[in-house]
Amino acid sequence: MYVTLEQPVGARLVIATDQESAIPATLRYTSESPLAVHIDFPAYVTSDGEGTVWTFARALLGEGLRASAGMDCVRVRPCGASHTYVEFHAPQGVARLRFATADLLRFLARTYTVIAPGEETVGAELDHGLLTLFGGGM
Repeated sequence: MYVTLEQPVGARLVIATDQESAIPATLRYTSESPLAVHIDFPAYVTSDGEGTVWTFARALLGEGLRASAGMDCVRVRPCGASHTYVEFHAPQGVARLRFATADLLRFLARTYTVIAPGEETVGAELDHGLLTLFGGGM
């Protein structure tokens, strides 16, 4: 049986003019996918009117709380002592969200009570697939 954690949070969308707009989000973690975290956004805050989920490495979130981390689609970095930026890069543009660092730390700590860092397993199916891919025995 899998465990799923959800934590509603308030985020601030930073607009190009350095203005901010409040948007709700839900931080989500599931033991079914132990290496990842998800940030869910409701349909009414998206440009296409559909809910959006961004998924990225749990380790990236942890690293980004201490120093700038990430490349490509998701980047996380501290913004002073009490806030953290999470940036999502897509072909349509960049969305920079500011979260309270305490909220992200609390969520990350909760995920560690489900599966501690370094104790994640990727599952027998993936293990088998990797062995096959890299020429290992079956």
